[in-house]
Amino acid sequence: MSKSSKFIAVCIVASLIGLPTVSFAKARGGGGFSSGARGGSSPMGMGSRGSRTHQDNGAKPIEQSTTAKPSATAPPTAANSPMGQPASATSPSWWQRNPLLAGIAGGLAGTWIGHMFFGATESNAKTTDSDEPAASSNPFGLIFLLMLVVAGALYFFKRSRRTPALVFTGLSGSTAARGSLLDISSTSNADRPTTDHAYTVTTEDKAGFQQLLIDIQSAWSAQDVATLQRCVTPEMLSYFSTALAEDHSRGIQNRVEGVELLKGDVREAWSEDNRDYATVDLRWNARDYTVSTTIPRGEPGHLIEGSEDTSTESCEIWTFMRVRGGRWLLSAIQQQ
Repeated sequence: MSKSSKFIAVCIVASLIGLPTVSFAKARGGGGFSSGARGGSSPMGMGSRGSRTHQDNGAKPIEQSTTAKPSATAPPTAANSPMGQPASATSPSWWQRNPLLAGIAGGLAGTWIGHMFFGATESNAKTTDSDEPAASSNPFGLIFLLMLVVAGALYFFKRSRRTPALVFTGLSGSTAARGSLLDISSTSNADRPTTDHAYTVTTEDKAGFQQLLIDIQSAWSAQDVATLQRCVTPEMLSYFSTALAEDHSRGIQNRVEGVELLKGDVREAWSEDNRDYATVDLRWNARDYTVSTTIPRGEPGHLIEGSEDTSTESCEIWTFMRVRGGRWLLSAIQQQ
């Protein structure tokens, strides 16, 4: 086996071995689930923010969500679609635009050709029979032809002075040029969602957000899925449950205790359909540490990460959602 073949084989084996490790590390988000429940730092945002899930709100974008991303290329509209525009008619020829002059020209051409053939034949016949010069052409025919020419010229002159009528067939707001007076959407903001409107967060709402922060961290620390179910949306519950199952399989448990909210700033709040949303910047202190579930407390190796006595500060962006008149639930987590 040559050196190049050996090198290629080594690369293939290394890639097969390293691929599962890379995928698992990405799923773990750099040391665990989102810092919303872990207190650590996670690069992945997750959850749903309604119609604003994939809009830029100044935080890191949501990478894991059941809300589909909008298409990168906008679907063709009636204004730029080939099927939405009427097919341009072929420009008519001069003969089609001026049928009368065309008829006159055809008559003159036919008369001239007939005169060339039959007049010449008649003249030759007379010259042969009587040896006399041919008779002159009929003057009435010439006068008739001149009258036709004059009538055609008058008709063409009158028609050329008519003002063509404006044609608006098929013209609408969707086919009009952008910025024209016929563009009915030129004064509206097409990029602004039309299905949501601003929502005013109350003091009661802020108290609910603070309580949810404490309850979710406590349920996470106790691995209490039933309590999590009452605090988060079904989508977020699936992410929490998956992370808890992974930790249980690895024999570890993350605990976030003594949560103290330091500051909470509402970044944006809106309503759409029958739901209210609020995205809030949260900053809190808590004792965040990870222990082994297989090694007894006090023995070496029991404390895996963090400190059981020292609090650390965490900052995240949480989005809360509720059905109109219902309870607030955590629906998304983003990193700053």
